[in-house]
Amino acid sequence: MLKNNIEIDFKVKCIEESTTQAKIAETVGTSPQYVSRLINNQENIVNKTFLSMMEALGYDVELTYVKKED
Repeated sequence: MLKNNIEIDFKVKCIEESTTQAKIAETVGTSPQYVSRLINNQENIVNKTFLSMMEALGYDVELTYVKKED
């Protein structure tokens, strides 16, 4: 099971960085609609088969976000 709520995590990080989904989409060269679809459908970010394999091994998956050092 994926422990994170990627949609909330992403929105919080946007707020922390004073940016928007649309600005992130522009930065990475995609549409705001695609970014929205990704964060709302977590299977596209974390592969469902990978999650199933980790669950079979007795693990949940939790993503950790680490700020890059410049």
